[in-house]
Amino acid sequence: MSSLALSLAVRDSSTMLRRNLLHVRRYPSLTLNLLLTPVILLLLFVYIFGDVMSAGIGGGGGPDRSAYIAYLVPGLLLMTIGGTTIGTAVSVSMDMTEGIIARFRTMAIHRPSVLIGHVVGSVLQCVMSVVLVGAVAVAIGFRSTDATVLEWLAAFGLLVLFAMALTWIAVGMGLVSPTPEAASNNAIPLIFLPFISSAFVPVDSMPGWFQPIAEYQPFTPAIETLRGLLLGTEIGHNGWLALAWSLALTVLGYFWSKASFNRDPK
Repeated sequence: MSSLALSLAVRDSSTMLRRNLLHVRRYPSLTLNLLLTPVILLLLFVYIFGDVMSAGIGGGGGPDRSAYIAYLVPGLLLMTIGGTTIGTAVSVSMDMTEGIIARFRTMAIHRPSVLIGHVVGSVLQCVMSVVLVGAVAVAIGFRSTDATVLEWLAAFGLLVLFAMALTWIAVGMGLVSPTPEAASNNAIPLIFLPFISSAFVPVDSMPGWFQPIAEYQPFTPAIETLRGLLLGTEIGHNGWLALAWSLALTVLGYFWSKASFNRDPK
């Protein structure tokens, strides 16, 4: 790609990014609804179930709500990313059904810039949502234990990489969904999978037949890696699994979205 072509691609992608950010400002209700879900779950599990859950995780000892807050927050942060990307699937589907994508196809613009604008905008929304949920968690007692600057940077990098992976999958879902409602339904696994991961209880406390399902899905390795970085728990092979899942989902989502976007409309 020549320098001129690269400059035009960057310009068009920046324009599409601004368009998507303005769209979020004009229609904040969807983002707000998706963001409220992890905040409500955080408050619910801490203040309603916190004593019981913390006693169970502590091996039958006395309840320690602060310990359960520390256990819960990494999973809720990743769940926040999954919920935010549902809005991306809906937004992409709205563009498809309202005809703006067909309009973009006829214009002299860098075609991938349409998808890049959605992806970058969604990742920025994910980061802002994670910061907000993290702030609520700190306000109710979450504290990182002895995490170094390098570990904080690694945790941030993991969150951004995971957000990018789920965003590309959500873009693909939005492109193939016939309506925004269908896109929202198709993206439900992005917010449902954390419920069958180690986000709320340890995997070894689950039934034996179910443990492999919970352990080797995308969210559990990412959650355990984030816990290890922020809380000093054992990461083991989860770091490599989280990285592998993130890269695999990013590549899958990218090629799926590209193929769906370039497909001639019927």
